[in-house]
Amino acid sequence: MNIPKLIYGSRLNFKESVHNFFATIAGLSIISLEFFRQVFLPPYEIAEIRKHMNELGIKTFPIVSITGLIIGLVLAMQSQPVFVRFGASDFLPGTVALSVVRELGPVITALIFAGRVSSGIGAELGSMRVTEQIDAMEVSAVNPFRYLIVTRVIATTMILPVLTIYVIFLAVFGGYIAVIITENMSFAYYKNAVISSIQYGDLIPGIAKTFIFGFIVGIVGSYKGFTAEGGTEGVGKASTTSVVIASLLILLVDVVLVKLTLLVWPTT
Repeated sequence: MNIPKLIYGSRLNFKESVHNFFATIAGLSIISLEFFRQVFLPPYEIAEIRKHMNELGIKTFPIVSITGLIIGLVLAMQSQPVFVRFGASDFLPGTVALSVVRELGPVITALIFAGRVSSGIGAELGSMRVTEQIDAMEVSAVNPFRYLIVTRVIATTMILPVLTIYVIFLAVFGGYIAVIITENMSFAYYKNAVISSIQYGDLIPGIAKTFIFGFIVGIVGSYKGFTAEGGTEGVGKASTTSVVIASLLILLVDVVLVKLTLLVWPTT
């Protein structure tokens, strides 16, 4: 498969920078089309997908656990004085829940996931590329794209929504911890306020877009690693640029998805 290569160098001029930009766009487009062409073709590497879901997803639980609690705590602590000022303390649980479900939970989880996973995929596949392990797989009549890329992209696409749901629950609980520190609010009241404020139009789009974010994380890391060259320096560049591009794409795509969500599920 002919994927555009990037130009590496200590001092890139403007022409080379433009080349790298369009090469990245073309490469991501080609590798995405190739993924959708091969993903439904047998054989299915179920064991390999399960292994990557464990390595890339399950081991991310500790950091997203801390992040989820902090999101809820900070959001509630920052919002509580403002709500008290306007005499709207009763709306604090619903505001925290809606903010986490619709935007903060999915986006922040995806960014953390990109920082840990996309860089790891880029470094791993980059090391395999520069040490000619991928070339050896091709000589051995093994399809490296299916074995290395398809399995990882499926794993990231499937595991990120699970992590997001977990983070949402922790963030909502973290908001409750912040509330009981400053106000005399029972857990039953907080829970009922959260449940009554969330509708399907809030929950479904927030979770659904994390499938796209997971795909972005997997495909960017795979592309950067699969096309790495230049020895250890190329592996390092593949790892770092994977995080930057994946995070940027997540934010840009989120803007589009938010607009589409408001058109399909208006808040009023």
